[in-house]
Formats: sequence, C-alpha cells, structure tokens
Amino acid sequence: VAAGKPRIVAVVATMRKLLTILNAIIRDEKPWQNA
Repeated sequence: VAAGKPRIVAVVATMRKLLTILNAIIRDEKPWQNA
C-alpha cells in the first residue's frame, strides 16, 4: 500500500471541488459569493 495514496486522493478531491466551483462561475457568469 502506497503511503502517499490517501494524500493524493484528498488532493484530487479538493481539485475536483474547485473545478466544480469554477465551472459554476463560468456557467452563471457572475462572481462567486460565500453564502
């Protein structure tokens, strides 16, 4: 078992979350607000 796997999985999950937010911004064409 690779010791670094959990960290990589966490990084990928975070990147996917950020991509989802960016896609929402582009789609809605409005500033993202922390609501």
